[in-house]
Amino acid sequence: MDQKSIPSFKDMFAKEKEDIFFTEMLYGSNWGQILKMSKVLFEKESKFQKILIFDNPIFGRVLVLDNILQTTENDEFIYHEMLTHVPMLAHGKVKKVLIIGGADGGILREVLRHKGVEKATMVEIDGIALDACKKYMPKLSNGAFSDPRAEVIVADGIEYVKNTEEKFDIIIVDSTDPIGPGLVLFTQEFYSYCKNTLKPYGIIVTQNGVPFAQTKELIDTYNTRTKLFKDNRFYIAPVFGYIGGFMALGWATDCVKQFETPIDKLQERLSNISGEMKYYTPEVHKACFALPMYIQNKLK
Repeated sequence: MDQKSIPSFKDMFAKEKEDIFFTEMLYGSNWGQILKMSKVLFEKESKFQKILIFDNPIFGRVLVLDNILQTTENDEFIYHEMLTHVPMLAHGKVKKVLIIGGADGGILREVLRHKGVEKATMVEIDGIALDACKKYMPKLSNGAFSDPRAEVIVADGIEYVKNTEEKFDIIIVDSTDPIGPGLVLFTQEFYSYCKNTLKPYGIIVTQNGVPFAQTKELIDTYNTRTKLFKDNRFYIAPVFGYIGGFMALGWATDCVKQFETPIDKLQERLSNISGEMKYYTPEVHKACFALPMYIQNKLK
């Protein structure tokens, strides 16, 4: 069948009386998951990727890019809290944060919960995805885009870190997997630009896939960043929509003391954040760096 003749999900809903399902094929099409689509809210192809937003009875609203699930309303808090608060609370004196990607606004929301943050700059390559998330998934950003401390730039992340003269305490890379527009965000070139953009005590964190099935992504990232940073490691979180077990989140910095921040100090800093956590605790913070052996073995 010609690509142009393949019906959209909205067309299928208009014609079919039976339930419609989104099928996500992963890891070389060797594994997948199926989610019921109660209603398709948005479906469009931008210059960079195919964008789909739909409702699901379990996950709530679901964002899909290039047929890969990115985030859902009902489990996003795990990913966004862990990718944000682990580096920020370990640092303790964060004033300026750079977010690469993150069209849904979940990371921006969590960053701005820190009262000491003076500026959060978010650089997202796809303006169509950004606008779609603002309209159809507003719970994720929860008003963050209107915060006066937020600066949202539609641009290529690698070009931004290459050319900016600003310095940041924390860089959070909320990217897709290393395919399509997200591929460049896993290169040594990108990480070297990020290193130059960090302040002396700065930390960069990244999403690095599911180690059980995405071994190469984990190993390549580890080997690349070891050449650039004194402290290069991973921590883990179980995000239910990302099938395959624990998700790996990358951590890199030249300040080796950040990793050793004690629980009582984390708890003290946590008390200064607005709102309540749904997943993060200081105890989880310390425990998440204890990697199971199947992940440790991949890094030997």
